[in-house]
Amino acid sequence: MASEPAPKSVLVTGGARRIGAAIAKRFAEAGWHVVVHYNHSSSEACDLVASLPGAESVQCDLADISAAQQMIVELAARLADWRVLVNNASIFQEDSVTALDPATNTRSMQINAASPALMAQTFLAHASSQHGRRVIQMTDQKLANPNPDFFSYSMSKYAVDSAAEMLAIACKANDRVYRLAPGAILASHDQEAEEAEQSHRMNLLQRRTRAREVADAALFLAEGPLANGQELFVDSGQHLLSQPRDVIYLAREEQD
Repeated sequence: MASEPAPKSVLVTGGARRIGAAIAKRFAEAGWHVVVHYNHSSSEACDLVASLPGAESVQCDLADISAAQQMIVELAARLADWRVLVNNASIFQEDSVTALDPATNTRSMQINAASPALMAQTFLAHASSQHGRRVIQMTDQKLANPNPDFFSYSMSKYAVDSAAEMLAIACKANDRVYRLAPGAILASHDQEAEEAEQSHRMNLLQRRTRAREVADAALFLAEGPLANGQELFVDSGQHLLSQPRDVIYLAREEQD
């Protein structure tokens, strides 16, 4: 009697909350075995995993680059058909283009850039799938529409975007590395719901982009026919604008 094929697996970092949770749910709906990574959000991760068929969770502090790499090695050893790594986790802390905060910069560069790059390298070196492997690196629309706010965060996103582009060049066989760049989606930093609603419509279509749209795009990159190295914006055209400040502050300036 033939054995059942191994389930196609995906790891979503930062998958317990916000956009990560939307991505995890979308993959589960499409029949994937979802591994939800979290750091501090253990209760949210447990609740999400309990709601998804066959999902599991894994804890890791991505500020510890050795632990991040070891997480990938351990998952690769037991996931027989591990096809996709979604590097979604990041931190969004404020510092200024005129006053870089060294601690914020170090932590942002580690969590948002260095660990995702090493995890992608380790995934492509160790994960097994006869269908090819896919790395989906979450970046940000502001890389095409830069402003000086959240300086260290922006630096880290430029770094991981370039790293993903170089990793794509080095891909072999049927492997792919993609970049997924969302716009303003959910309330962040210290936003209230009302000002988030206003600021998140500051795009060409004057509409609020939804987390589900980003999740649909991630699934498309995982299953679709896109060529290696592609970048996909999901931002209702925000990256085509020229915005001198983050939309959080643009909205507040309009209210003043």
